[in-house]
Amino acid sequence: MRPLPELTPENEFFWTSGADGVLRMQGCSECDRLIHPPQPSCRECGGALDVRTLSGRGTVVGFSVNHQQWLPDLAPPYTIALVALDEDPLARLTTQVVDCPAEDVRIGQRVAVRFEQHDDVWLPLFAPIDEPDDEREAWPEPAIAPPPAMASSDKFESRVALTGVGMSQVGRRLGRDPLSLTVEACRAAVEDAGLRLEDIDGLATYPGGGMAGMSEGGVPAVTEALGVSPTWFAGGSETAGQGGSIVNGMLAVAAGLCRHVLCFRTVWETTAAQRSKRKSAAGITASRRVSGEMQWRLPYGAMSAAVWIALQASHYMRRFGLTREQLGWIPITTRMHAGMNPEAIYRDPLDLDDYLNARMITTPFGLYDCDVPCDGAVAIIVSAVDTARDRPHRPVLVEAVGTHLAERFSWDQGTLLHEPLVEGPSAHMWSRTDMGPGDIDIACLYDGFSFNCLSWMEALGFCGLGEAGDFIDGGKRIQRGGDFVLNPHGGQLSAGRLHGYGFFQEAILQLRGEAGERQVAGAEVAVATTGGGHPGGAVLMTRG
Repeated sequence: MRPLPELTPENEFFWTSGADGVLRMQGCSECDRLIHPPQPSCRECGGALDVRTLSGRGTVVGFSVNHQQWLPDLAPPYTIALVALDEDPLARLTTQVVDCPAEDVRIGQRVAVRFEQHDDVWLPLFAPIDEPDDEREAWPEPAIAPPPAMASSDKFESRVALTGVGMSQVGRRLGRDPLSLTVEACRAAVEDAGLRLEDIDGLATYPGGGMAGMSEGGVPAVTEALGVSPTWFAGGSETAGQGGSIVNGMLAVAAGLCRHVLCFRTVWETTAAQRSKRKSAAGITASRRVSGEMQWRLPYGAMSAAVWIALQASHYMRRFGLTREQLGWIPITTRMHAGMNPEAIYRDPLDLDDYLNARMITTPFGLYDCDVPCDGAVAIIVSAVDTARDRPHRPVLVEAVGTHLAERFSWDQGTLLHEPLVEGPSAHMWSRTDMGPGDIDIACLYDGFSFNCLSWMEALGFCGLGEAGDFIDGGKRIQRGGDFVLNPHGGQLSAGRLHGYGFFQEAILQLRGEAGERQVAGAEVAVATTGGGHPGGAVLMTRG
């Protein structure tokens, strides 16, 4: 059953405007910008908003042909598109292109609205019209705010060290209680740091409780399971990527609230999916109505971040000429690295033919462009730096963090040139250090999809915008002997989607010289980035 938006006084004008066949959107009476999704006032100038009647015409600026069966009443393939509206090309709609074979949809194609009614909702879809393509080379891009000057020369990063790391059993469909995975990882991290549970006075996690398959229950569940009594704790998803919870722990330690913060992250998506199927078979179904940001995508069958990010990837590929063969060297290279990681889920070699011949998920992403759902947990100990000498392992020091929210918090109203929200954290991180991209030995870059990883490479300055395809150079620049080693554990594309924390675990092991067969000789500096669309964050670490 198709998820439909929950109608509210704020959005009803949009979702019901198709009753008379006219597309409507908010507009600012002062700066004349269109505003979407609905807001109480203009985000650009603060002016008053009114509801405007639009022509319903626009241009396809990104698209993805989805081949995955997400909804029982929406058979693939179908085309999800990002349409820029004529009245304001920075106002865009995620939608479907209809009345057109999937192979004929293209960037620059001119389209017009065509409404489709579902109950009390009229979904604005778009169909091609008989007009020449818009051949412009560059579409307007929203401004990206530069990072502010450092508030103090006394960096909080210098007061902390990463002293312990632990990982639970990791695998596909383990069928285990997720809290048991968390406890396993947490106890391992505490022991690795040479601490006792009584020494833990802070807890930090992402995303907290309440997300099926993506959490063990958050801080309350873990305090009960471990029997700890933290003086400070934090959990939530509104932070600088999954690693933002580790940054939160650093801030608490630097502020003197804690001496040792236990940070943890648990996923059990594959087991949760099995349980969900059993509920469906028993006739237990979720509500069809959706709210918040998901209402603007799910009704069109854009059910996965794979689809949302593919819209930017298609625009990037058209503009800069990136080929799937070039993109494929990211999963091929990280699979090679995973072959040296005994804990990686997939270790068999992958070549270009394997990559290109794999089943398509949503263009341009095939099977190997997508990370591997799994069950597992990782825990990290953040300690006051003056305790580091008392720990059994070489500490990892934090050089700089990047947390700047410099772009719109949106999947479709922001940039077309990379995944959202990577520019701000990258620039912010570099503004807090004298180091640069050439100093990095290990790059643990978020790879929920191969294009995420490519976007982080460019945002961090390893190469310029649009240059990553050539920079990768058939994998030579991102493996041993290259400019840096990318995801030496295999990343999420091969080692498994531990949803951000796996990158910190690998960076810590590499900088301690404890990564076994995959150890990169002489590794002194590592960067870990987390966030696969929004939000995002970056942390620069050094060998202590």
